[in-house]
Amino acid sequence: MTEPSINGFDAKNFKCDDYVKDLVQECVGGSELQHRKSKIQNFSDQTSTQLKKHVYANYMQFIETAKEISHLESEMYQLSHLLIEQRNILATLKEESLNDQKNVIGNEDEPVNEEEQNKKAIQTVKDSMKNYTDSLDNKTLLHEGGVIELDPDSYRPICRVYLFLLNDLLIIAKVKHDKKLEFSTQYASSKIAVINIRDLDGVKNAINIITPDGAKIFQCISPSTKTEWIEKFEMCIKFHQLKPKKGPAPKPPTQLQQQKSLVETKSIASDLTLSPDSQSVKINWGPDWLLMAPEEILAMIAQRHFEDSLAMIIKCEEYFARDSTFHNSVEVIEKIKQLKLNLANVLLLELSNCQSRSLHAALRSSRRPLKLLAEMGKEREACGTLLKVCSAAIRTAQRQARRNNLAISELFFCDLAQVSSEFLNAFRSKGACISTLVVWCNTELQYFASQLIKHYLTKGTQLETVAKCVEGVRKPCAQLTEIGLDLSYHMEGLLRNTLEKLVEESRIRLVETIGRTEDLWQPYNLQTKSHLKSLLRELDAVGIDLQSQVTGDTWINLTQTTVNFCRHFLSVTESCGCLAKNETLKINVEMLLRDMFLAQYECKPSGTTSVDPNFVTRNKSYLSSVLLPIAIKKFEITCGGKGELLCEMEKQLRGPPKPKPRNVYKTDVI
Repeated sequence: MTEPSINGFDAKNFKCDDYVKDLVQECVGGSELQHRKSKIQNFSDQTSTQLKKHVYANYMQFIETAKEISHLESEMYQLSHLLIEQRNILATLKEESLNDQKNVIGNEDEPVNEEEQNKKAIQTVKDSMKNYTDSLDNKTLLHEGGVIELDPDSYRPICRVYLFLLNDLLIIAKVKHDKKLEFSTQYASSKIAVINIRDLDGVKNAINIITPDGAKIFQCISPSTKTEWIEKFEMCIKFHQLKPKKGPAPKPPTQLQQQKSLVETKSIASDLTLSPDSQSVKINWGPDWLLMAPEEILAMIAQRHFEDSLAMIIKCEEYFARDSTFHNSVEVIEKIKQLKLNLANVLLLELSNCQSRSLHAALRSSRRPLKLLAEMGKEREACGTLLKVCSAAIRTAQRQARRNNLAISELFFCDLAQVSSEFLNAFRSKGACISTLVVWCNTELQYFASQLIKHYLTKGTQLETVAKCVEGVRKPCAQLTEIGLDLSYHMEGLLRNTLEKLVEESRIRLVETIGRTEDLWQPYNLQTKSHLKSLLRELDAVGIDLQSQVTGDTWINLTQTTVNFCRHFLSVTESCGCLAKNETLKINVEMLLRDMFLAQYECKPSGTTSVDPNFVTRNKSYLSSVLLPIAIKKFEITCGGKGELLCEMEKQLRGPPKPKPRNVYKTDVI
């Protein structure tokens, strides 16, 4: 018999039916078929493993290819913008060479030519864009150029855009595939801010423009282009700050003023410096780092450098405490306060976004904003937001545990302990926050108790199930005292009414069950010795020794009902002992055991049957003298207290003590 080869399955003329027929004819017996089957299964597993490896390799290659394509696309964008920039430079040089003779005209005619050129540039801007309907009269074109818009989160290229910066307006147009411009949006220069973004590994020459619609990131072609854009934006902001409230728009700088304007646009602060002739007037300016602090803080918040931004805010506040008499101090202080408020709002939003299906992951991700908010004095807002996040995570875990039939009690109290430990580590010295934690724990405990009653302590639940559920709640709840939380009393109070109703319902049901049972009042025959030994072992495990009641090989000198009641009564006693650990339920469960025992004890044979009265007395005597003391002892051990009602019932059933027999040969009378 030839062994199967994997190469045979790769043949072009391979047919499954023919292969199976040949295989059946070659194999002799089921063992050979099983051997062939295992070989074929191994081939299948090998093929599946190889296929997975090939798929994974192809997937990784696809990812690498996608990255290369993305890099190539970015380079193509940059090359395209370089070509556009070069074309604009050549066109500018050509126009300057053609207009050299016209520039010889006197300086008095130059402002008119500049105004005409600006009008032509504005008209060109309006004509070059589609779907633009606003008026651009009395506007001044400061700068224009193409850039690449990047995604604020992943820094990936989105599209090519063309920016037109006017004296009081920023127009953004999209570059279509046919190199034509389509109007996208526009912003007033008074409502935008420009932030210089440091060069990262994958992003260079980028600027961040803060607009009413959010942050927009644009990538320039080169560092010089980026610097030029920043200078033009500063010029635009300076023109907007210095122009009168009601008056004509500022005119563009003339060619004779280029050097002066370049010097002025280096920084806004340099424009405000005093001339040498006015040195007699001294103004107390703040340090340069303080004037630039609002922009740096805003940039660090945008880049999620929260620790650095908070450190800068604290540094500014310390300087304000030492000296707040410098020029424009009120405005700078107000800006820092507003930035501090913005940082607190961002951190609270960051904290509220920590929601996760895993409580551990939510707590771990909340440590950073919690620490910063505590340093900023926002403990109340931080602890409230954190506890809302924890509530959502705990309740999600509870729902999943109920679906999977897991122990919800240990999970809930473990999560509660984890939240409390994390909370105490963050706000240990804040008394108001600790009180918030206590209130939150009580609220969550109420919700947990309501869900426990709704899903596990429903009407008709067996007493044994109720006892296991309550015991499973008490143990982990008591362990919270190790971290300073004592919720046991509150938990018992939430479950008390429900447990009392369930105990009363069980009492009625058990007493009625005993009353419906019919006893033949005959000794119990186990039929075989093995059955007898099994029953004796089972009863011995619960604390009852029936060896003295065995007669013959398979007989017990008690009724079958009495034997079954002994086993059932001890099981109920153990469950009642677990519930009786709470003093408020002790009376209820003792009444249940008493009524149940008396119902069985008072059972009498019917008048139609002839029964040996000594046998009936024997069963009752066994219940009162043997079973009841064992049950009382088990109950007291389980609940940790004394069963007063059961002990009183035992005394009543035992009756008055019998007098000692008199000896005729002795007398107490002398």
